[in-house]
Amino acid sequence: MALRSVLLGVGSYLPKRVLTNAELAKQVDTSDEWIVERTGIRQRHIAADDEKTSDLACQASLAALEQAGREAKDIDLVILATATPDLTFPATAARVQAAIGAGPGIAFDLQAVCSGFVFALATADNFLARGQAKRALVIGAETFSRIMDWEDRGTCVLFGDGAGAVVLEAQEDAGDRGIVSTFLRTDGRMHDLLYVDGGPSETGTVGKVRMVGNAVFRQAVEHISGAMLEACARAGVSLDAVDWFVPHQANQRILDGVARKLGIDVDKVVATVAIHGNTSAASVPLALDVAVRDGRIKTGDLVLMEALGGGLTWGAALVRL
Repeated sequence: MALRSVLLGVGSYLPKRVLTNAELAKQVDTSDEWIVERTGIRQRHIAADDEKTSDLACQASLAALEQAGREAKDIDLVILATATPDLTFPATAARVQAAIGAGPGIAFDLQAVCSGFVFALATADNFLARGQAKRALVIGAETFSRIMDWEDRGTCVLFGDGAGAVVLEAQEDAGDRGIVSTFLRTDGRMHDLLYVDGGPSETGTVGKVRMVGNAVFRQAVEHISGAMLEACARAGVSLDAVDWFVPHQANQRILDGVARKLGIDVDKVVATVAIHGNTSAASVPLALDVAVRDGRIKTGDLVLMEALGGGLTWGAALVRL
């Protein structure tokens, strides 16, 4: 019998500091009305000066392990999706592995920006389905506040910090539970639409986020819609069969645009962008955790997660919880 990657638990962590639109309006030429109208965002969380990406990731991981009923020593694969690692190297995943008491096992970072969690989920599924690992911790964690240009109102109003994680386990008798299908794509020709203008090889600096907002919006609606349809097609299910949609929380207008394009009932879309902002690779697991813990998403539900990020990268993952 084929192995299935079953999602056993989910967890998240948000820094204590909340940055509201009203506070941002004191720092940059903007207003609460301007931000809400264009993005739907009302607040975002900002990591404390002594909080690293690994700290956020550890908290989310421990919460996911507790819900899954597993211990850190049970984990033999850690994949951490992030564009804001603690250090250039070693991998932040290795720090998390050591800090929570997992391993020795496989641990590495994955960089696909806002699509990172979906890419990491697909990668972990390939390890588990081939029997190369038994239990995986898949994490999305970001401290995007460290790479923001706080004078650029086109970007600084969008992003926040946070982390989300899930525990996956390879099972032979899972029935129809587990990761059903995934679809991933990258098109490097659109690199300049969303990028950071720094890096150790090119500039020797960390750099700041730069984005061509209107172009990214158009690409997001088109490619996220396509990825969702492809993931369903690969699984042989219709979009109507999906119980819940958990998209990357980039912008409420993108969420609404995709729903309109595909004729999706907005009540089936989990939206946390208003309170979290865009937390890049952390946004999908953060939203998933909210909906699982408030009782909307239940065991047996068919959930479609999707995202688009810098690269450009995009993808979707269909999971039966």
